Amino acid sequence: MSARPEGLLRWQWRGYARNHNHPRSLLLHIVAVPMFMAGNVLFVYGALALSVPAVALGVLCMALSMMLQGRAHRLEAVRPEPFAGPLDIALRILAEQWITFPRFVLSGQWWAALHGRAAGDDGSEAGGKVAQRTCGPGKGCQSL
Repeated sequence: MSARPEGLLRWQWRGYARNHNHPRSLLLHIVAVPMFMAGNVLFVYGALALSVPAVALGVLCMALSMMLQGRAHRLEAVRPEPFAGPLDIALRILAEQWITFPRFVLSGQWWAALHGRAAGDDGSEAGGKVAQRTCGPGKGCQSL
């Protein structure tokens, strides 16, 4: 796993807005992340209740969510850092789905990014300035 002296959550949060600002990517994430969370819950429920259909539906939801988010990340100008191994994959995905993305939404940064505004760590617009953005199909957005 790569060295992250500040810890996974701080590292992930520091670069999150940079890697999540294309409008279609943001819209895919707002659907896919809750789908992943529901899949997690179904999977755990199914495992505890010994319900094969619940486990299967949970795995299907998580897989579909990961496919949608992978497609979303291809739209971004700045791609995520490559994974450093299986443990890094599991930790980063779970942290993003359950902590970082919900924080991004609840802080107002998801909404600001969707509307082309740069937001500060507290969810406020950075410096009170609104950045204009142009997005090409299949390409990342560029601020003007």
